[in-house]
Amino acid sequence: MSIFNLTLPEIIARVIVIFTAITVHEFAHGFVAYKLGDPTAKYSGRLTLNPIAHFDPLGALCMLLFGFGWAKPVPINPMYFRDRKTGSALTALAGPVSNLLLTFLSTVIAAAFAAFVCLPYPNGATDFVMDIFLQLALVNISFAVFNLIPVPPLDGSKILGLFLSNNAYYKYMRYESFGLPILMILSITDVLGRILYVLINPIYNLWKDFFGWLLNIML
Repeated sequence: MSIFNLTLPEIIARVIVIFTAITVHEFAHGFVAYKLGDPTAKYSGRLTLNPIAHFDPLGALCMLLFGFGWAKPVPINPMYFRDRKTGSALTALAGPVSNLLLTFLSTVIAAAFAAFVCLPYPNGATDFVMDIFLQLALVNISFAVFNLIPVPPLDGSKILGLFLSNNAYYKYMRYESFGLPILMILSITDVLGRILYVLINPIYNLWKDFFGWLLNIML
């Protein structure tokens, strides 16, 4: 949904959601890298849940406008990993996994909040809080799927690298600098949006079924 079709409370809710999603995503990258022996994120002040440390204006604007985007990448030095390809893949995978976990958590909270607060005590304040939880679930699904696309510099490219030969992997990563301009062109022409719709819509449907099931249990 375009930001121009949203009310002011919905825009505020989306901003809160975006900051939460990118913060958890980038923290997960830094945390897993640190556990695998790379202290770069910690020494750079990025091993934190402070959203300002991870904020990228253009990426956040894209998330606000299109529902997908990026944060300021957490610095990772693969030379610290015992296995560079495996370490890079696990560090990359941590971001989308953290978003899916956040989707699950926010969905459970949203169902409980709807059952025990919104329905018994409907008002503007409870609706606003409910909207935050619902957007948090949906935006994190979009963010996870978007980052799993195997185009550098997205996480999916490093995960794909785990299944490539060393020679093919290093050749593939040479084109990392071209990835972001390509993604921007695909976004502007709405090609990326259509691809993401095909990928995300079935997951949204599963999420709706899961949310409805949780709500029925709690009522």
